[in-house]
Amino acid sequence: MLATAALLSGCNSVLLNPSGSIAAQQSRLIVQSTFLMLLIVIPVIVLTVVFAWRYRQSNREATYTPDWDHSTQLELVIWAAPLLIIIALGALTWISSHTLDPFRPLRRIDATREIPAQMQPLTIEVVALDWKWLFIYPEQGIATVNEVAAPIDVPINFKITASSVMNSFFVPALAGQVYAMPGMQTQLNAVMNSPGTYEGFSANYSGAGFSGMHFKFKGLSADEFSKWVQSVKGSSQVLSKESYVNLAAPSEGEPVHLYSSVDASLYDAILNQCVATSCRSAQATN
Repeated sequence: MLATAALLSGCNSVLLNPSGSIAAQQSRLIVQSTFLMLLIVIPVIVLTVVFAWRYRQSNREATYTPDWDHSTQLELVIWAAPLLIIIALGALTWISSHTLDPFRPLRRIDATREIPAQMQPLTIEVVALDWKWLFIYPEQGIATVNEVAAPIDVPINFKITASSVMNSFFVPALAGQVYAMPGMQTQLNAVMNSPGTYEGFSANYSGAGFSGMHFKFKGLSADEFSKWVQSVKGSSQVLSKESYVNLAAPSEGEPVHLYSSVDASLYDAILNQCVATSCRSAQATN
């Protein structure tokens, strides 16, 4: 046990030490739920060992009561304690399920700061491709592949979909995973509070290239984010519907791509699965 603890001490448990407000609340929820469950688990394990030792065959001093079959006091303890734990877990789950709803717009930057009334969230449209991630910034008119950046302490509204198969968008330091499904849009409202480069990946098996479906999330200051946007705008690549068709073809180990401009209707066309055809005619067919 000591050797295992020593090995684990070198691990960076990002889920328990996140950098985003939503992930921090989820981390506290994990700790609180685990603590409540251990209130039952630990006594049961300890008593199992104690009873096995006390009533072992070689212990002639243990009380022998073969006709005993009931104790009201013991029944109250056995049933009341788990019931109280279940009630507490139920209340905690109910409150956190609504508070941490990924569709719910944020009200606070972190535990001590509210979002200023004039601050608008940054919108990022996320598309899970085979096997890479496409990020579209509609307000900035740019797009990237396998790299996403956002200013710290600014709410982010992710709009998430997929091109072909179901996937899962997950940046552990930012917030919990949210599924990406073709023809459907999910959302994630989150905020990054600490600058740095964080790991993002797919948390749902989606085929041969799943294991390499990673990307970098960059938490930047406001000035650094502006410079990053300008660097993307300096790229020579343009993301049109025609070039998207080539990008969406299955590929593994895709490097980072930067697109200085993007077709304004591309995300809606991907969502409605009509990139290669007229969306109006596709909707009429449906």
